[in-house]
Amino acid sequence: MQLGAFSISLVVKDLAKSIAFYETLGFSRFGGTDEHGYAVLKNGETLVGLYHGMFDRNMLTFNPGWDQSASAVDPFDDVRDIKAKLKVAGHEVSQEAGDATGPGSFVVTDPDGNPVLIDQHR
Repeated sequence: MQLGAFSISLVVKDLAKSIAFYETLGFSRFGGTDEHGYAVLKNGETLVGLYHGMFDRNMLTFNPGWDQSASAVDPFDDVRDIKAKLKVAGHEVSQEAGDATGPGSFVVTDPDGNPVLIDQHR
């Protein structure tokens, strides 16, 4: 199963302060907008998403169909196929979104309660 690009998604109290902090660690802005309450920062192949007011908890995030630079990868495992495999394996899936094709997402929780977001953008 290919999950695509990986990032950690962090819930932040102050987006500007968090961006400034991660910039001191060598990260630079890669995506997101302050108006929408999030920023994606990159350092080499490492991605950190900073989210203000979007999520309740920090989570792991995977983006099927993307590499670490948000470039399209083809072929790739579709989010719906990944979800089906996880359900067959007995995992509970929540926060399902999307139609039969294209963008879609869901959350699965690991045994320790950590949410894992599978978020396909194409």
